[in-house]
Amino acid sequence: MNKYILPDLPYGYDALEPFISKEIMMLHYEKHHAAYVNNLNTAIEKHSEFFQKTPEDLLKGLDGVPEDIRTAVRNNGGGHVNHSLFWQIMKPFDGAQGKPTGELLEAIESRFSSFVDFQQKFNDEGLKRFGSGWVWLMKNKEGVLEIVSTPNQDNPMSEGKFPIMGNDVWEHAYYLQYKNVRADYLKAWWNVVNWPEVEKRFKNI
Repeated sequence: MNKYILPDLPYGYDALEPFISKEIMMLHYEKHHAAYVNNLNTAIEKHSEFFQKTPEDLLKGLDGVPEDIRTAVRNNGGGHVNHSLFWQIMKPFDGAQGKPTGELLEAIESRFSSFVDFQQKFNDEGLKRFGSGWVWLMKNKEGVLEIVSTPNQDNPMSEGKFPIMGNDVWEHAYYLQYKNVRADYLKAWWNVVNWPEVEKRFKNI
């Protein structure tokens, strides 16, 4: 039986400073993400045959997950998958706020008029998410780019959609540094987006 494990961070805890502090990263990774992995394992142990599925497959097929653990899988499986993606699509600041290139930039500009308009819409969607949740750039079932937000640890793949990038707007992602000003966090976050990784997801999904 292979349990789910906490993936290694692709950089040090202080690598995203000054935009995301070392203190936030340690708390976010070691406490919050680790708890989602542990709680997911505890839930799946009740139906251990489901360890054969990837966390992503669990989220894509929630209706097939036994009802007594479905909510736990939705919340903790979502937390695990969402954060695993989150760490990968960020990187240390390289001295300039980056932007995508090639096909992804063309798709964004075609869908949202301009990259600046896309950023504004993405930030607005994250800002208006009441309570805890995520804001996503995703492909819908028709392959069209959309910006959506989801509550809690819900992931668009549970509805047959394909997240390309996402930003965590739970308070634990920013409160120690940005207090209650989520808008400042959303604006600062663009400085650490790993656009090559986002572009890879755009092409592979």
